Amino acid sequence: MAEPVSEPLYDVVISRSVKLTARDGVRLSVDIYRPARDGEPLPGPFPAVVTRSPYDTRSGKGPSGQARNGEFFAKRGYLYVVQDARGRYESEGDFVLLDQDGEDGYDVIEWLAERPYCNGMIGTQGSSLRAWNQNATALLRPPHLRAMWVNQGGSNGLTSAIRHNGAFEMRWFGWAVTNGIHAQEAHADPKVQSAMIHNAEHMYDWLCRLPWSEGNSPLSPLPAWETWALDLYRNADDGPFWQNPSRNFEPYRDRSADVPTVYAGSWYDSYARASVENFLAMDQRLDHQYLLMGAGVHGGPNFDRRLTGQVDMGSGAPIKGNLAPDREIMMLRFFDRFLKGDETAWVDQPKVRYFRMGGGEGGAVRNAAGQLLHGGRWVADSQWPPAGVRAQDWFLQPDAGLAPVAPPASGPSTLTYDPAHPMPTISGNVSSMTQNLPPFPRMMRTGDPISLRQSLVLQGASDQVTHEGMFAEPPYGDLADRPDTLVFVTAPFEAETEVTGTPEVEIYLSSDAPDTDVYVMLQDIYPQSEDWPDGYRLNLCDSLFRVRYREGFDRPAMMTPGEVVRVRFPLYPVSNAFLPGHRLRVLISASSFPRFDPNPNTGEPIGRHTRTQVAVNAIHHDPDHPSRLILPVKA
Repeated sequence: MAEPVSEPLYDVVISRSVKLTARDGVRLSVDIYRPARDGEPLPGPFPAVVTRSPYDTRSGKGPSGQARNGEFFAKRGYLYVVQDARGRYESEGDFVLLDQDGEDGYDVIEWLAERPYCNGMIGTQGSSLRAWNQNATALLRPPHLRAMWVNQGGSNGLTSAIRHNGAFEMRWFGWAVTNGIHAQEAHADPKVQSAMIHNAEHMYDWLCRLPWSEGNSPLSPLPAWETWALDLYRNADDGPFWQNPSRNFEPYRDRSADVPTVYAGSWYDSYARASVENFLAMDQRLDHQYLLMGAGVHGGPNFDRRLTGQVDMGSGAPIKGNLAPDREIMMLRFFDRFLKGDETAWVDQPKVRYFRMGGGEGGAVRNAAGQLLHGGRWVADSQWPPAGVRAQDWFLQPDAGLAPVAPPASGPSTLTYDPAHPMPTISGNVSSMTQNLPPFPRMMRTGDPISLRQSLVLQGASDQVTHEGMFAEPPYGDLADRPDTLVFVTAPFEAETEVTGTPEVEIYLSSDAPDTDVYVMLQDIYPQSEDWPDGYRLNLCDSLFRVRYREGFDRPAMMTPGEVVRVRFPLYPVSNAFLPGHRLRVLISASSFPRFDPNPNTGEPIGRHTRTQVAVNAIHHDPDHPSRLILPVKA
């Protein structure tokens, strides 16, 4: 029997650009969607859901518009409050990415609780930066914060989602340049906005021109934005910069508000690792903490879609029709329980729900659009990793095999990495990795640059093969055929084998360079078939590690040429069933561009290098240096 939820009983009126004063005197702007009758707001008092956004939430010309959410919640007896982030659109102050988010969130919530039409039961929801700022706010424990739906947000920005084990996730450069078009400074000066539009149309070219510097970047028309973007790019060492609780919650988790929280993420989202880390940390000490991991990519609406990149995850993938009538109703059930006190809502909800990719209706077939139908199903559990998961060691072998036995004596395998020609990122855990489209005949330029963007990297899953028309150099083909990659592959699985959890790698390497990167991707290798004559190399999860940080992110150490060093790091979490006849392949390289900034291999200060050098990297696999994949296998 379906759970009852709040019915759409009300009309809606919107109070636009209501101003409140933050603790430092800056005036912040909010829109309030209110339940109404006959065109007049009702006195309430009502519970409230708050979202705080740096995006254009009003025009409806981009995916971050909040009118739909506002109407949905207000019709069902909630106030829905949308705050323009500090320094964005109608809020005053200076915009600095991931800074002062907690203080502003606290002030908005407590101001709202004092309104006579609010009953003080306040929740928060939002994706991406609107999820980051929820966690930052919770660290300050606003007295009237009662529940959070944290959709695809960060955790520790040093280790993933901003920087990435020492490298820089260059999607933030893409985010800054394309969203800088609508900086307040750009709105005030048409010449500045024109310059930003031009630069955003040449984003890929700019990414090929690292390092950026003051006055020599596409953000130069916006000096304040250029400053914080370069700070993110250059601050690779752990230190005071990463103690800011708006960009790193990890040191402060014991302060977080004790409120029911859903941490929602997706296997191909840029925040997959952070979503799991947030849940694991908070579930240890708080009640009513939930993890929801889907198969999709970045963005809340994608939870109700079955397509992930170029791969069809099947009819069982969306929340819609499987876990709930749709994602909005699922959120409503949560807030009805914890903001309205409805004991009939959110009943018997499992602590963990995750989508196990592979199997089901999937296989080696194509869907009607010619895409791989991989399939999968939702699974419920009471813990993460799920019960029955055990770590297995799979060792790199000298014959390019991957097996659960230690390798024999052998020499290393080598790859040659040229920072001027890095391995291209075909698809994966990215967001905002875009550039703007130039104007074309009859095109109407809209208020939100998102609607005018083309992807530099495909979000999600695909066959890991380059081809003409993508941002990659010839010769095209399987990434495994490049001179800067190595692959190690299992024998075909004889029975269905489920991998669910966070894989890790332990790699022994040497190099003729003082510093380099190790990139690792796991792939589900489909056998050749009538539908896929060359098979299919499905990317599952990956990660990259900058070797100078092998002793700690606060202790960079260069390598001595020829010295064998050990690096161990987690890949992004995953859940996938390998069907009989499939194989697991580990691809190793030293780069993935433009997802990460290429390591120049020189050992110079990060973000300030003056040259690059080619590195010959050796991956060791012998009894004294048993490089391995640590795989979470579910019995």
